[in-house]
Amino acid sequence: MTHFEWVARQGEATLDILYCGDDNMFEGLIISILSLTKHAHEPLNIYIMTGHLHNKHRQFQALSDDHIDFLNDLAKQGNNRNAVIKIDMTEKFEAELPTANINTLFTPYSMLRLYSDLVPQFSDRILYLDADVVCRRPFEAFYHQELDKVDFLGVLDHYGRWFFHHQLRPFDYINSGMLLMNLKQIRQDQLLARCRAYCAKRPMIMPDQSAMNKLAKHKAFVAEKYNEQQDVQPDTVFQHFSTRWKFWPIIHTVSVKPWEVDKVHSQLNLHEYDDILDEYQEIMAKLQAEPVLSK
Repeated sequence: MTHFEWVARQGEATLDILYCGDDNMFEGLIISILSLTKHAHEPLNIYIMTGHLHNKHRQFQALSDDHIDFLNDLAKQGNNRNAVIKIDMTEKFEAELPTANINTLFTPYSMLRLYSDLVPQFSDRILYLDADVVCRRPFEAFYHQELDKVDFLGVLDHYGRWFFHHQLRPFDYINSGMLLMNLKQIRQDQLLARCRAYCAKRPMIMPDQSAMNKLAKHKAFVAEKYNEQQDVQPDTVFQHFSTRWKFWPIIHTVSVKPWEVDKVHSQLNLHEYDDILDEYQEIMAKLQAEPVLSK
């Protein structure tokens, strides 16, 4: 999407979506975007924050322009007013490096959402999704709900709620795989700026999620159906394919992502998204047969 197209769309009612990551999330984005276009009734502005980032372990590659163009064309198949927009965050990230957490098990891209208040293109609200989140139902009512004096809305972390605690309520630790962010409020109270500063000096296990949960004074909680981290339910709106713990026959973790189609069927016994996964597999087969996209 060009700058002139973006300017022309200002004032139009849209659903603003945010993903963050490198070129390795391309396949996940195909599935997640297909699911959004299936259920969204309003035009989608899909922003992807990326960049050429690095830590002491490796050099990461930004999502390529060819992949952005492909995703933009894919989104427009659902609605010609949909758009996918690349936001290169290399300079902004390097200007405020999360030095205490740059070399954790999580890639630096997990912290990019903490820089979203610095992007002038973003409107007052944006829905952040991990690339392993699949949309199952329309979400306009959720997106347009009142956000007065709230930094963000989210769902309790399925496991983390039992181990991390920052407020007076019994459970308050939100999973950051789905966040409806009120950037107007965040820019006023400097929540993300404070999170960036915290990540620069305080090592954490899950830095972005931990910083937001600890420092946010105005977060709100919504039902699990908006970030279902376990088995799909009849009312599930967004399903997050996050890591699960299994306790039989021995304690172990199970991590199945949407693009691991065989595992989705065999390990999760899940066929809810077969139409989307079939389309994804057809797309990947064509791309592998005619590898014209740059990596």
